[in-house]
Amino acid sequence: MKYFIVEAFTDKLYSGNPAGVCLLDEWLEPEKMQKIAGENNLPETAFIVKEPEGWRIRWFTPAFEIDLCGHATLASGFVVLTQLEKDADRVYFNSQSGQLCVERYNDRFMLDFPSRPPVPIEIDPLLEKALGVPVLECHLSRDMIIVVPDAQSVKNMTPDFDIMRQVKGCMGFVPTAKGDDCDFVSRYFDPNDAIIEDPVTGSAHCTLIPFWKERLGKTQFVARQLSKREGTLYCSDEGERVRIAGNAILYLSGELYVQ
Repeated sequence: MKYFIVEAFTDKLYSGNPAGVCLLDEWLEPEKMQKIAGENNLPETAFIVKEPEGWRIRWFTPAFEIDLCGHATLASGFVVLTQLEKDADRVYFNSQSGQLCVERYNDRFMLDFPSRPPVPIEIDPLLEKALGVPVLECHLSRDMIIVVPDAQSVKNMTPDFDIMRQVKGCMGFVPTAKGDDCDFVSRYFDPNDAIIEDPVTGSAHCTLIPFWKERLGKTQFVARQLSKREGTLYCSDEGERVRIAGNAILYLSGELYVQ
């Protein structure tokens, strides 16, 4: 099986978000794909197959399959457009979240994803204890958007994940604030996953983009995810869709010997 590791949302090695991309001739059993993702132990591993109606994609964390992953889709598009279909400008992936597009955009790759606006919810008192910073607002879609005072609060927080696990009702926790040298910043925590902090989370921006559109009164954004690896995302709100662009760089190309 051909296998790639791509650093997504960065143009430098050892930064951004690393994704595994497995190129399959036909689908494996889900249990085997999960074992491969666990063995690779990257934030996400994407599996892609060329089917009669086009490419299909599935995403696995080291612990479970997920319904949408931005950086592993960008990485998969990068692999198809730079390694397999070099004359193409875009590739479409069918997925459980509908059809997704990755388009070559100058030296970046752009995702066309569904918009997932959040709705306001009450603040769980445990959140401030979990994050160690004041919580100003909470909003919920698949993930919980948590507004904190400023970018430094996002960058410097050291969460208590045991307390965070007591807060129910979402997949990931996304502290966010207005940026100092960009439009907005965020981080992404999933205390129930094998990799608790995702370095750069494209799918979370399906919610962050419409949220910050309402706050900032604009539709074009530069966003930064302030994990240790960091990453930059170039975003736009298109109504029912969002566009998320970033750079990508190939770290590894090799072969997996899967029985």
